Amino acid sequence: MGFTIGIGGTRGMRDIRSGARRRGRASECTVVAEFTGLWGWDVVPGARAAAGACSCGREDCPAPGAHPLAFAPEVPAGATLDEASEAWAEYPGASVMLPVGRTFDVIEVAEPAGLRALARLERMGLPLGPVAATPQGRALFFVAPGAAAELPRLLYRMGWDDPSALDLRGLGRGAYITAPPSDRAGRGPVRWLRPPALDSATRPPAARLLLGTLAYVAHRSRAQPSGR
Repeated sequence: MGFTIGIGGTRGMRDIRSGARRRGRASECTVVAEFTGLWGWDVVPGARAAAGACSCGREDCPAPGAHPLAFAPEVPAGATLDEASEAWAEYPGASVMLPVGRTFDVIEVAEPAGLRALARLERMGLPLGPVAATPQGRALFFVAPGAAAELPRLLYRMGWDDPSALDLRGLGRGAYITAPPSDRAGRGPVRWLRPPALDSATRPPAARLLLGTLAYVAHRSRAQPSGR
């Protein structure tokens, strides 16, 4: 589904947030409605974890609190506040998860390296999309779809032979990330390092624009853990 935000985008944001206040809806509904109605992202209800047990009910769950609920349908891009609220009411307490590989891919790196790279990229004035951080200490850079499949080739062309040596990982179609402010795996909330904005969330940058800086900083961080 195509999705653009023009003058009405800001009005839509006000409508979503003021509507949530009027109705006294749970914050998850507001978040879901912003993701679907403003940024054009599909949203999936996800499991939560407590004391190592996953809310999906499987005792042998391989990823407690870090996967979509298999029985819960997606809330599609374009859903309004009322539609998102109605859908989310069916799965109270679910975490908010985003499918990767549709409107964005993700480049994942250790959070300390991600913070340093983000500061460099902002000083350089390069285009940036949203950036999130997980309680496991990983930074997630949103980039244009297709980046995960192209990551090894792009790094090779930049002179980096082994992405794993840089602690860089691409997430593409078939992957899911937990979105702020939901808890991930019972370890705490995911948070924004750079929240979505009207000028970037719907059109995240090509990975090649960020990758040189990310790779360089990741390499330096692994070589000098203290950051000197």
